[in-house]
Amino acid sequence: MTTKEKMNLKLGPLFQDCFTVQENVTVFKLLADGRWLEANPPKLLNVVSPIDGSIVAAVQAASPADVDFAVKAAHEARRRIRDIPAIDRIDMLNRARHIIRDHMDEFVNALVLESGKTVVSAQAEVMAALNRIKMTMEEARSIFGEYVPGDWSEDTMAKFALVIREPIGVIACVSPFNYPLFSMVAKVVPAIVSGNSVVMKPSSDDPIQAIMLARVLQESGLPQGVVNLVTGKGGEVGDTLVGHELVGMVTLTGSTETGRHVASLTGMKKVHLELGGKGAAIVTASADPILAAKKVLEGCFKFSGQRCDAISRVLVDKSVKEMFMKELLKEYEGWRLGNPRDASVNMGPLINERAAERVQKLVDDAVSKGAALVKGGRHKGTYFEPTILDSVPLNASIAWEETFGPVVTLIDVSGVDEAIEIVNRSKYGLDSCVFTNDFYTAWKVAKALQEGSVTINDAPSHGVGYFPFGGNKDSGIGREGVGYSIDEMTRIKTISFNLLPGGLGKTRKTPRM
Repeated sequence: MTTKEKMNLKLGPLFQDCFTVQENVTVFKLLADGRWLEANPPKLLNVVSPIDGSIVAAVQAASPADVDFAVKAAHEARRRIRDIPAIDRIDMLNRARHIIRDHMDEFVNALVLESGKTVVSAQAEVMAALNRIKMTMEEARSIFGEYVPGDWSEDTMAKFALVIREPIGVIACVSPFNYPLFSMVAKVVPAIVSGNSVVMKPSSDDPIQAIMLARVLQESGLPQGVVNLVTGKGGEVGDTLVGHELVGMVTLTGSTETGRHVASLTGMKKVHLELGGKGAAIVTASADPILAAKKVLEGCFKFSGQRCDAISRVLVDKSVKEMFMKELLKEYEGWRLGNPRDASVNMGPLINERAAERVQKLVDDAVSKGAALVKGGRHKGTYFEPTILDSVPLNASIAWEETFGPVVTLIDVSGVDEAIEIVNRSKYGLDSCVFTNDFYTAWKVAKALQEGSVTINDAPSHGVGYFPFGGNKDSGIGREGVGYSIDEMTRIKTISFNLLPGGLGKTRKTPRM
């Protein structure tokens, strides 16, 4: 797992314009104003695979001047995309969808190498991205205005208004490492459908998916400058981008700390922030223990727990604890950690060793405060063992901090009311779930939890975004999802018409009361 041998990144002719090869390393470029460019001054960042520490590629470390050029290009292009009929924008995005599908093997290969996902998970992410594009295109057909008659109010008696939606202009799309293709698609596609231009800023841990997406969108026929991309560290590139005066909106998925920092820089810009979570699973006295165990492990272990909608703590009613634990240990045997390129493996590494060390500290802290380590609990490099912690005390950090690792954190409770109180004590409010066969219990919990989403008898999952999702409290601002993202990326404009000059306005026929 420590070899530095370079891994094989396979990219065909479509992507030749966006990189060069220097000393046998694929070096990707920036995209601005329709041109693939090197950073000025020249500076590179390595993309290191979490699988074995090898260098997958290098990307440009953009300077503030590079970011400024990209934003100005997007600002200049905003009229070009807005003036294209919506049906033509949809056709271009449909073309992009077909291009991605035709190059799916290249996307999957790069995604496995740069993020450490299993092949099955990588394939699922690419398919989800394709489905999201299709759904967004369909939803775009319902971007209609509204007619508001004025004769319901004394002061607008002779008027009516049209309420329409208009594009914002330039949208900065900042995506995280855990779903580098899907998250960027979920931001960029609704923005373009709505008539905006974009500047993409992917995570520096796995930026290749976003670069490939930018090349595909360029190939789809979108006007020059509508799609731009900058790479580099968030503190250098991201700060310049989100604070730029010509950016009209920032849409970001990331940690709560990053979200707070971005909000401090955006001023009066429109912002959409999808941030951290501490997703809870409440296993009630009426739960099906087999279903609950299966879904809890999926929620905790999928992509090694590196998901904002992951189950991060499990509150189990003491009356079913024994049965639930028995089923949990059975299901645990089906999870195998290893090289994600191995078809028999369903859990790969964390994104980097720093992430693994953070999870280790959380586990060690819980054990030192009285939690029982049932399974796992150690890491080697980026590979963290699937872990089960039992009887975790509420003074353990892992009971409250976002885990972002493959750890089942079991907390004993005496009834639903105690579980609800503990869940709502969190500063987060993104996703949680409840397992019960009693309708009234399910309804009580769903109404009481201060979460953006509550799932009944399944692990939380944002999927392709068909249902809206987003957080309360420290988990964010706004909602993503098919249709909802488009609402976020447009502005409402009211146009009122005075009908009196044409002799068409209504006048009051009855005296005022």
